[in-house]
Amino acid sequence: MSSRKRISSALIGLVALVVLGWFGEDVVADPPSTEVPGASQSGLQVEQLSKLPPEAGKTYQLIVRGGPFPYPGKDGSVFGNREGELPEQESGYYHEYTVPTPGSQDRGARRLVTGGQDEVYYTGDHYESFVVVDAAG
Repeated sequence: MSSRKRISSALIGLVALVVLGWFGEDVVADPPSTEVPGASQSGLQVEQLSKLPPEAGKTYQLIVRGGPFPYPGKDGSVFGNREGELPEQESGYYHEYTVPTPGSQDRGARRLVTGGQDEVYYTGDHYESFVVVDAAG
């Protein structure tokens, strides 16, 4: 094989390796994260959805489906985070949803609060404390 053909073959091989390396990086990417959205930035305890009151799971399913909600004027409204219990975000980032309390004559104290990065928080004491919800659990 002539010197020119060897150099051409080597260059083609090098270009192929570069292209495969570039596109192959996406193919051999890290496995999907199992991290619960909101957990690392908030420092709050993580609780599985299945461990919360059953009404929280029902409310979460309504959120996923887009409703209908039992309190249409309130559910889905902007949560202001005035208590500062959740990570600081711009106004409109968080939205709250009622988690019904059996026997309560009003909305009760329980809420799910969602964030713009798919995080979900639960409060059972009307915003005094929160947990990060692991919706997969």
